[in-house]
Amino acid sequence: MYKITCLLFAALLLHSNCSKSNAKEDPVTPGPTPTVSFTTKDAATAYASFNQYFYSTADKLYYSNTEKKGIGAIWVQAIYWDMAMNVYTRTKDPADLQRITDIFQGGYNRYDKYNWNNTKEWFIYDDIMWWVISLARASQVTGNKAYLDLSVSGFKRVWDGSYDPDKGGMFWDFNHSGKNACINFPTVIAAMTLYKITGEAAYLQKAKDVYNWGVNNLYDPATGRVADNNVNGNKGWSDYTYNQGTFIGAAVMLYKETGTAAYLDQAKLAATYTQKTMSDVNGIMPAEGDWNEQGILKAIFGQYVMTLINDAGQTQFLPWIQKNINAAWGNRDVTRGLTYRNYKVPCVTGVLQSYEASSAVYMMQICPPAN
Repeated sequence: MYKITCLLFAALLLHSNCSKSNAKEDPVTPGPTPTVSFTTKDAATAYASFNQYFYSTADKLYYSNTEKKGIGAIWVQAIYWDMAMNVYTRTKDPADLQRITDIFQGGYNRYDKYNWNNTKEWFIYDDIMWWVISLARASQVTGNKAYLDLSVSGFKRVWDGSYDPDKGGMFWDFNHSGKNACINFPTVIAAMTLYKITGEAAYLQKAKDVYNWGVNNLYDPATGRVADNNVNGNKGWSDYTYNQGTFIGAAVMLYKETGTAAYLDQAKLAATYTQKTMSDVNGIMPAEGDWNEQGILKAIFGQYVMTLINDAGQTQFLPWIQKNINAAWGNRDVTRGLTYRNYKVPCVTGVLQSYEASSAVYMMQICPPAN
């Protein structure tokens, strides 16, 4: 997420979740959340508003904030692309399919045609891996083999440079300073997605190997807590929703493929930790993202907790996700139709980052309304 420009210690402090500093509390005092129950129409409205205020029709990518003065970070564009795919999967609207094509072209134009060897565009491994996942998903959604080919080449680029053949696990950065959740569990998701598409057994084995390393080195089996990083054998216990989410997604995909109950048990425990420990007493998830890219983390969590709900039948978590969406939608900026990273307070009415406006609208595209 953030480019390394200083010593390891500083990098670990600045790097997102792969270890961003903790977000500050919002200055607004939480008040009673308006009682709402979002609808499918609301999901469409929220997405249209998000695109109105953040999508650059010229760049075919998303701005970093409502001032529209700069394009957002390279890795978050992949998450926004995922959202476009979720919308098209829901609507089957040709216009939504066109947006998938357009965002790909925007990335192609801006990121050196997805040249994975360009170390100015791509400066940490997880930035590449988020795109690898999205490209694989895009090939599933659209049938476009060009997306698959880029996903395969990107996966190889990361695997060859990041995987530790001696001790296992994936390094986060090109300097191999630490092994972080933000590269290890997305690697499992990418490998499993490519396995489903290609049938190549090597992807399944790689997914198992990295996941097993992650369970032993980035996970607390007693609580379901996922560490942010492991540097020289020392776990960095910082709680971030997207780390919980990618762990859940990786576990569910392995469970669905193998039928091994331990994977499902681990996914459920990680979801329970997020719900009962990371969320407040009412189950509202943490704000995350005080003017930084952390604002998008709950979008990633939403993507993968819905696989636990839908693909693994764990519907006990569905009302919790719906409650969070309703809180965010109830506190939206009604004038602009934008939601906020802190679901418990009214959305700010001034300059707003796309990152912090993204998570609730993202979840609305994949979570069914309560009614």
